[in-house]
Amino acid sequence: MLEGLSSLIPLDEVKPVEPADDDVIVPVDGTDDEAPVEALRADLADLFEAQAASRWLDVAARRMAAAGLGSFTVASAGHEGNAAVAMALRSNDPVLPHYRSTAFYLARLASAGLDDGIAAVARGLAGSVDQPAGGGRRPTPAHPDVAVLPSPTTTAGHLPRALGLAWAIGRQPRDRARIVGGRLNWPSDAVAVASFGDGTAGHGTALGVINTACWASKQGVPLPLLLVCEDNSLGYSTSGPPGWIHASLSNREGLRYFHADTAGDAATLFSTARRAVETARAHRRPVLLHLSCVRIGGHSGADDEKLYRRDERIAEDRQRDPLVATMTALVRHGVMTGEQVADRLLILRDRVASALEDATHRARPGSSAEVMAPLSPRRPAVVGMAAAREPAADRRAAAFENRLPEKEGPLTLAESINRTLLDAAIAHPGVVVMGRDVARAGGVHGVTRGLQTRLGPAQVTDTAPHGASILGLAMGAAVSGQLPIVELGLDDLHAAQELLRAEVATLAFSSNGAYRNPMVLRAPGLGFQDGFGGAVAVDNALGGLRDIPGLVIACPAHPAQAPALLRTCLAAAEADGTVSVMLEPVALYHLRHLTVEGDDAWLAPYAPPSEWGSLHAPIGRAVVHGSGNDLTIAAYGNGLRLALRAAAELEGEGIGCRVVDLRWLAPLPMDDVIAAASATGNLLIVDETRRSGGVSEALVTGVLEAGFDGRLARVTAKDSPLPSGPAAQFVELTQLRILSTARALCDD
Repeated sequence: MLEGLSSLIPLDEVKPVEPADDDVIVPVDGTDDEAPVEALRADLADLFEAQAASRWLDVAARRMAAAGLGSFTVASAGHEGNAAVAMALRSNDPVLPHYRSTAFYLARLASAGLDDGIAAVARGLAGSVDQPAGGGRRPTPAHPDVAVLPSPTTTAGHLPRALGLAWAIGRQPRDRARIVGGRLNWPSDAVAVASFGDGTAGHGTALGVINTACWASKQGVPLPLLLVCEDNSLGYSTSGPPGWIHASLSNREGLRYFHADTAGDAATLFSTARRAVETARAHRRPVLLHLSCVRIGGHSGADDEKLYRRDERIAEDRQRDPLVATMTALVRHGVMTGEQVADRLLILRDRVASALEDATHRARPGSSAEVMAPLSPRRPAVVGMAAAREPAADRRAAAFENRLPEKEGPLTLAESINRTLLDAAIAHPGVVVMGRDVARAGGVHGVTRGLQTRLGPAQVTDTAPHGASILGLAMGAAVSGQLPIVELGLDDLHAAQELLRAEVATLAFSSNGAYRNPMVLRAPGLGFQDGFGGAVAVDNALGGLRDIPGLVIACPAHPAQAPALLRTCLAAAEADGTVSVMLEPVALYHLRHLTVEGDDAWLAPYAPPSEWGSLHAPIGRAVVHGSGNDLTIAAYGNGLRLALRAAAELEGEGIGCRVVDLRWLAPLPMDDVIAAASATGNLLIVDETRRSGGVSEALVTGVLEAGFDGRLARVTAKDSPLPSGPAAQFVELTQLRILSTARALCDD
């Protein structure tokens, strides 16, 4: 345990600050250039409290890590001037801080009238189970009473979500009239805030967000976004050119720019921060606040400081310490004497010591179940009830213009998804259908055709084409209280996967789930049919998606299954905060036949709401077609159609088949596959993605671990992206390969 933490911070580190001979103590009734002195004095006192407590937490955290009592690696020392930004904001402005924001966090809680900031950070540093988001690199955990949202650990990963927050806030009417689905979680005049370091400013994700923000601003889109760049001029191991942030961002079209030195004049720092905040709030346009900071103590400890600075620059930076500047200002403006500053420092040191002493005695995670449970909360009964909820009959009739889909006759896969999206928007008023060209054009493949006409632009909206920005807009809408359904091509999803991975995995640990990002991502993809690729090469790899903790992946192949799968994904998002991917086979969107033209076997009638409960598709449960006793074929997507065609031909040869439509690729329906395989003793797995890292590897592992002792084989696509044009026939899964492998498997 942490014995006598107070002794870890020696008194000789605390030096009283007295005014220099040429300093003038500003009189009580005087004013400076920017603000009344009384207001400035109060601000300085509050700023000092947050900065000093943050510094002591940094010092103690480093020593805890050295003693094996914590894992904190990145300090806020030198960046404590960001507390002035927290004081300029309202406590209900949503903020995604970067990892040097302890002082910001403490000031935000204090401005909200809360005084448990030190204790919350201390519990995070100690790895306590009641504040798991606070440890490690990000010592600013989510708090239920202020809008400080947890941030991912990837570089610039939080910026797209901040963009989405600003977009969601900007869509609210100024008069706070009710929007579709009710008022969002934030006031209509809120400002979305994200902070980042100068090294992050050149990252591709950050550049994409800034470009999208400027583009939206020039389009007149309301976007109350404050980006705070904390520039210590170090970047990462390679520093940027001097003045790079100012040179690259001060003259961006559509982006207002402000600059302040956190170790300079305190009144200027406060006034600049307030002007930046109010510009974003009043004009509803993106603003960049550039703060000059320093890094004190190196990146992960004092020993590595010289990797970044020469000795003379280290000394120079310590002269620009924002905490020292604040202490000097306290004395100069007559708020405290030097002795009083030193006394207050020691009081804060002891508060930090006491909080950490308490935190180290709190429970830590004691089992893998305790750690894993938040990753994928599952309440199947609640999800089932939500999926079966019927929309109001009168609203449904009006939306469908009295031509209800259950009376249309058999529908294609694309048509069934289209009708389900409209029903979903009626049953879930917070639904927002979004993506590139989904509104006016009806989607790249026509799946969302007509939805904007029937639902309006508040529920069906086009976005910029940048994949990470689209995902960020959806995350911002989701954390604001809406339920996004996003169309994002599988290739675009791969490009944005770093963001999806960090957000889903990290936010699973957010306090009480309040800041999860429930959404459904519709990903058109998979292979093409008849041996021909599309217009461009595509990458159908799924391994990178399937290993994201908590992510659910559905794959609707037949129009009879698609509506139930989509309703389940939406219900899981609503009930459990789940993020789902609907992997939709493009080749099957408009297909009508199974074996011969005109058989209409790839069409299905749309079920009326009264049947939704009985047709519910629970997450991780498959559907089995046929009852043959010779061979089980497990397939999904395009492979399902090929498997059903192969099964029909094999039946004619006397080989009885049962075909398992997996439907869910994460989590896989292992129990159903094992049961069907055990019934025949022969299992053929059809996987149209990859042989290495594909779905089939997980299925093989699962059935073998379950003790399956029958015969087993798999047919997969080649380990290659799917080429365009006729070259696809050499990579793509084919019915001929399925048949030959099935016959060999069943050959006695």
